[in-house]
Amino acid sequence: MHSNPAITLQDVEVRRGGISVLRGIDLSVPQGAITAVIGVSGSGKTTLLSVLNGGRVPEKGTVINFELGDLSASSALLQHRRQTASIYQTYALIGRLTALDNVLLGMADQRPAMSFFLPSPKHMQIRAAEALDEVGLLTKSLVRVDDLSGGERQRVAIARALIRQPKLMIADEPFASVDPGLADRFASSLRRTVEKHNTTVVVALHQMHLALRIADYIVLLAAGRIIAQAPTHRRTPRRTALRDLFTHSAQCTIG
Repeated sequence: MHSNPAITLQDVEVRRGGISVLRGIDLSVPQGAITAVIGVSGSGKTTLLSVLNGGRVPEKGTVINFELGDLSASSALLQHRRQTASIYQTYALIGRLTALDNVLLGMADQRPAMSFFLPSPKHMQIRAAEALDEVGLLTKSLVRVDDLSGGERQRVAIARALIRQPKLMIADEPFASVDPGLADRFASSLRRTVEKHNTTVVVALHQMHLALRIADYIVLLAAGRIIAQAPTHRRTPRRTALRDLFTHSAQCTIG
């Protein structure tokens, strides 16, 4: 299970303002699995996700997509970005648009520029409705996002990612703005989505209990370095060891 990596980072380094934000990152993300990246604020989680989704090209190192090859080639990088969907902590939705229209924006980069201001093709509207149905929001399709609750907005953001039918889904603290009960429910929904579509997911979290519940693999990040990584092996003593490692990482700061 998960024998092939979806994407591999080799000796990756990212600098910002002359300071290394990521350094010596070696990581293989298992295909068709959920990888949780755990770390305190400032540990480099968001930057690592940006490298994985192709939004940030590292100053040093190699990023390899298992199917497309080295992403230093512009054609491979473009295709990788098209196969990737991202969910952000702030949701990045347009409040004056309906839930359906926001989901359709997930396909904006796959439409000709000249057609952007025209109605979306019927097959895309059907896909958007199906994505909203998958997150339980079909009845809110024509409601403005401004009028939705925080939890409903989060589900719209997830549906916008799903419409892309991504091979790789990146999620940056997707449960940070909802209460713990809702976070648990959405975490279970994410696990079902991965199993249904065989999607590879990398999610940044600060809740270790959620990581242990949904992830197949956990990466602990501190001061821009990976200090530990391991499969979760649910229902085994390794869970306690991972908690101990997280406690250690929380004591680290960027140097």
